[in-house]
Amino acid sequence: MIKFNDIKIGDYMMGEFEGKLWEGEVTRLNGDEKQVCLLTSVQEFWFSTDHLHPIPLDENALLNLNFTKQAADDGSVKYSKGAFRLVAPKAGDFSSIEMWYREDRRHHPNVHFVHQLQNQYSDMVKIHLTRDPM
Repeated sequence: MIKFNDIKIGDYMMGEFEGKLWEGEVTRLNGDEKQVCLLTSVQEFWFSTDHLHPIPLDENALLNLNFTKQAADDGSVKYSKGAFRLVAPKAGDFSSIEMWYREDRRHHPNVHFVHQLQNQYSDMVKIHLTRDPM
């Protein structure tokens, strides 16, 4: 379950309804009832936090966010979007990433899901991470 306080407008996550998962973007938050409105490919739906699921941070998720990939000789992989960089120690291993933006470097941040990356990115770059290209 995702903590309501960890969710920001613009975050990408999955909402579950009748056993089906819908990927969407958070468009509104209802703090009184701890509900989140997701804009899916169909329309907006409201979900309680117990019906929300995070999107795992992996290469496909980064490429969907328009990061570019660059493999290094040591087996590590660098993903970049503008001046923001994220490095995985080896291909497919996102358990101990490093990220930086200008002079702000973060070693092994607690980032395992797309919405966590979006929130770290927003904290560092001061704009929300979206699928829009740079």
